[in-house]
Amino acid sequence: MAKETSSNQNLSFPSDFIDKFINGDVLDVLKKIPDESIDLAITSPPYNLKNSTGNGMKDGRGGKWASAALLNGYATYNDNMPYGAYISWQRAILTETMRVLKPSGAFFYNHKWRVQANLIQDRREIIDGFPVRQIIIWQRAGGINFNPGYFLPTYEVIYMITKPKFKLVPKANAFGDVWTFPQEMHNTHPAPFPVALIDRIIGSTDAQIIIDPFMGSGTTAIAAKMRGRQFIGIDIAKEYCVLSEERLAEFLVAKVN
Repeated sequence: MAKETSSNQNLSFPSDFIDKFINGDVLDVLKKIPDESIDLAITSPPYNLKNSTGNGMKDGRGGKWASAALLNGYATYNDNMPYGAYISWQRAILTETMRVLKPSGAFFYNHKWRVQANLIQDRREIIDGFPVRQIIIWQRAGGINFNPGYFLPTYEVIYMITKPKFKLVPKANAFGDVWTFPQEMHNTHPAPFPVALIDRIIGSTDAQIIIDPFMGSGTTAIAAKMRGRQFIGIDIAKEYCVLSEERLAEFLVAKVN
């Protein structure tokens, strides 16, 4: 079973990283990982939703979770940074993540487009200059729309940012670029990945070591272990590292039984 590690320690790669949930600041942890040592990166960062003028976040009706969990942000992070600071932070994470990827690696970076004060935020400020090879649309299940002024948002985007030698495994290129997976409904994390989505990504590659810079509830770890791969999970919230441990342990027990 994976054991949680604290980034406050003097971490040594790979023994303190592989199959571990590392509790610490994402940039601090990434900087401890050697160049070109990881096969694949998958993540969905906080979307800075509280720095928003709409989408139900202002009045407490912010989604399917009990008590509108996203309204309060994440554990230890309120999801409300000045826009420019948020862009700089995300670009720094992309830079460090691309550094640790092997020449055959790729980063599947999930985000959400929105219109803010009549300006389209397609995250171009974040991904500009990085080697984006493809944009994948993740179509989620429907939900409840409290705003009569626009249609129900049902999609997010995944930027496939690749190193030069990245290739899919045979037959994976038959998948289209619009993926339909319902969002995870039974998870205490406010914004979890569905396991099936991450399994699609991992199963489309021969990556052996997969890193998730914002591990959240441990979905990337579970999907990696489903495929017999290794993982590195990073999260600044102690609560989410514990949640990830619990979910992975439950998966491993169920797999044995």
